[in-house]
This record gives sequence, C-alpha cells and structure tokens, in this order.
Amino acid sequence: MIIKDKEGNVIGPKEEMHWEAVEAMMPINDTLKAKLSTKKIAAAWFVSNCKAPSGRDLIAKQLQTELGKYNMQVDIFGKCGKKQCPRDSMKKCLKLVETDYYFYLSFENSFADDYVTEKLLNGLNNYAVPVVYGGANYTRFMPKGIYLTAQQSRIRELAEEMVDIINDKQKYYDFFKWHKHYSYHNPRESRDIDVYCKLCALVNNQEKYLRTSVYKNFIQWWNFGNEASP
Repeated sequence: MIIKDKEGNVIGPKEEMHWEAVEAMMPINDTLKAKLSTKKIAAAWFVSNCKAPSGRDLIAKQLQTELGKYNMQVDIFGKCGKKQCPRDSMKKCLKLVETDYYFYLSFENSFADDYVTEKLLNGLNNYAVPVVYGGANYTRFMPKGIYLTAQQSRIRELAEEMVDIINDKQKYYDFFKWHKHYSYHNPRESRDIDVYCKLCALVNNQEKYLRTSVYKNFIQWWNFGNEASP
C-alpha cells in the first residue's frame, strides 16, 4: 500500500504517521454524498480461505448474526459464503462494494506486525468503511476515525456501532472526509516501493524464493567461495 497526500507526495506508510485529525477535516461535498446515497447493505466480505489461522471466519459469522438482529446483513463472497465472485470478475464485484455496501470487512488470514494486505484497499478505494481485523498497528495506514476495528470480545458492540452509523448519514459521511486529504494506491503503481514489496514477498514465501535467480546466484557465489578456500 502507498499513501499520498493531496499534492501527490508519498507520505507512507511509516512507523509514525502524522495524520490530520478527522474532526478538523472539511465536510465531504455533494458529489460524494450522492455516490454514498446508493448504499443499502451493511457489509461485504470477499474470502476464499475459510479456515484462516486468525479465526476471522468466526468473527464474520458472529457479526453476521448480530447484524441480523437489526435486519441487516453481511454478504460473504467466495468459497465461504453464498455470493460468488470469480477472480476474472473482481472489478465488477468491487463495483458492487462501491454502490451497495456501507462497510467492507478487511479481515486478515493471520496476525503479524505490520501485515496488511490488499483487503484494506478494497474498502478504501471502493467507498466502503473498512472494518479491520488483524495484528497491524492500523494508525500507520489510516487516521483514526475512518475505520472500525473488530475484536472477538466486542462483536455485539461493533454491530451496534455499525447500525448507528448506517442510520446517521452525517456520521457515515465523516468516515470519508479523508478523500480531500489522502489517497491510497497499490504498490505496483510505484517502481521504487514495488522493489521492497517483491523482496518482502520473497522472504515470506520460501518455496518461491528458492526458485529465484537471486537465490541461485547466491548459492553459486557461496559454493565458489568455499571451493576457493584452503
């Protein structure tokens, strides 16, 4: 993920981010209000791994149950739910997030420091409020006040909060005030940052790493050094 300011400068993510307070940001304009006015379903979740180590499937099911008490729903797309979204139709499915869903469940499959995937971008860049569940310090990626956090101990309270926000348009609008100040981008849009993302991917995927020319070249160098040693 790349974060830019309103001038287009890359500002993050960094270990310490100095966000403008949401309370101090200007209200959203009528164009954005019109875009948000088509929302009608509480939340969407796109998922293919139904037994992730983080236990996110249980959290999603609990949230689905709690929201159901208010006649609101969580639509689950993929192998773990009733809605389908083939990979070659992802853009079309994300368009549904933009037009139909108030919230997007950005639930990670495992907990690790600073581990945030494209799930967060799916919400931010498709006009849905992210509901995060993971091990990252999310203030490195977003200012407080533009996302909600799911915790196993407070799913009922989370559902109540979501319902309250859905029923209060001004509260919902405030979650999008960041649009005038920041923008979020896929790392592939930047050559400089993409290098580091690829390195990270190699380190975290041993099987793929072992197949790379970088690793093979290192082994050749290592063997040559050992053969040349007395």
